[in-house]
Amino acid sequence: MLARPLRLLIGKPRAVSYFHTSSAVWGRKTIQRFNLADIGEGITECEVIKWSVKPSSPIASFDPLCEVQSDKASVEITSPFDGIVKELLIKEGEIAKVGSALCLIEVEEEDGEEGAVEESSADTPAPQAQQSPLQTREEIHPLPTEPATPARKLHPMDPNFISSSARDVLAAPSVRHFARKQGVELASVPGTGKGGRVEKSDVEAFISSQSSKAEVEQNVVVGKQEEDVVVELGRTRYGMWKAMVKSLDIPHFGYSTTLDLTPLDKLMYKLSEHIPPHYLLPSDCQESSSQLISPSAFYPVEQVEIPKSAQYKKLTMLPILLKTLSKAMEEWPLFRASITPSSDSSTKPTLTIRPNADISIALSTPTGLYTPTIQSVNSQSIYDLASRLKHLSHLGRQVPSQLTPKEMPKRGGTITVSNVGAIGAGDFAHPILVPGGGVAIVALGRAKWVWDVADDHWYYDATGEYVHPEDNKGGQRRLKMGISWSADHRVVEGAEMAAFVECWRGWVEKPEKIIAAGV
Repeated sequence: MLARPLRLLIGKPRAVSYFHTSSAVWGRKTIQRFNLADIGEGITECEVIKWSVKPSSPIASFDPLCEVQSDKASVEITSPFDGIVKELLIKEGEIAKVGSALCLIEVEEEDGEEGAVEESSADTPAPQAQQSPLQTREEIHPLPTEPATPARKLHPMDPNFISSSARDVLAAPSVRHFARKQGVELASVPGTGKGGRVEKSDVEAFISSQSSKAEVEQNVVVGKQEEDVVVELGRTRYGMWKAMVKSLDIPHFGYSTTLDLTPLDKLMYKLSEHIPPHYLLPSDCQESSSQLISPSAFYPVEQVEIPKSAQYKKLTMLPILLKTLSKAMEEWPLFRASITPSSDSSTKPTLTIRPNADISIALSTPTGLYTPTIQSVNSQSIYDLASRLKHLSHLGRQVPSQLTPKEMPKRGGTITVSNVGAIGAGDFAHPILVPGGGVAIVALGRAKWVWDVADDHWYYDATGEYVHPEDNKGGQRRLKMGISWSADHRVVEGAEMAAFVECWRGWVEKPEKIIAAGV
């Protein structure tokens, strides 16, 4: 066993040196521009409503970076880099165009090219003249090789991330690198080279065209007179502008009438006395003797967690009206249908009938008009609907609005309800139906107590005199509410609209049918 070590020591110089060799990896710091990506179909600009970071603060990949709000909802954007935030280019409240830079982030990147050179030079045998008689430590005792660290998955917004659409674009590596540095998606650049290849000049032309568009949009015409102020339409109000212009393509059929809410009013106060405890505010929830014994003593019962923003202390008329409306929609499939327009003139439009009643609510908020959707209204209780309405109202009142695509899905309701009577004292209105907003919309007026002398309350007595059952005073006090409908006359006939409203009336004015339907 000592023979080999002795042989190794023979002929060795007196000073034995050991060298440790490893491939050096050098890092370099670069500034990356973080651009606003396309967050939804048809979205061209967003408002930066909140920054989650500050300049000079560190940030990691997938950490919250900022919150933006589009025409539809607010979206949280995460960081694609690990680094330090150097500068915020868009302030809170300003509008950012899709593709424009939001901030600058300093990142430390590994120099892959230098590492590759060092690695290849380490594998290549050195010239004979540079070989030393000294043996390295690796020659005697080879060091164990460390397992390669798996590559970290790139963030979809990382400049080094290449989407499938970008891979399909014909372009030289230098052009791809140039486009990546400029924050340009190659898939959106028309190529003028051979076979549609994107050249560097194509990328430069695309950048110049986008810059000219941004300059034109930023120009604000100021009135000559000092007292005149030109105000640019906000994002939400401009979205309303475009929707109203498109509504001119829809032929409207209007229908107005009144509903007698007197029986519903009596039911509402009875239902308010029996609100489930988990929907009540903690201050309004009274402990009863039955609550001293837990239902979960024998078997765990699922506890329903309701956020404070969805709790309430009394019912209103709106959730009951929505429930009765959903019952009428169950009987009328036409009002559970959404229109699918034809892609070309050779095909006919179609109607998609949904299994449940999806109803949108017109919600006026400090930041604009929104229409969140309550899905499957027919399968929810009146207490569930009241909680849902309370929560939607809370989200809409926040500045900026906290409504998300969850509350405002792309496929909205087939009927929209606008409760304008909660603000004004008007009885009737003329609601406007927009494309994609279903087949009908209804505006609810202010409910008022009136002295009703309608003919259906009068009758002839035994003497042949025309009298009224309420003490023969010629009328009675009733709670009446005006409603105004607008339907898409391309698919809804006037007679169908009138018959549907009368069906709804049967549920509203005889609310005991709701109880019978639930038994």
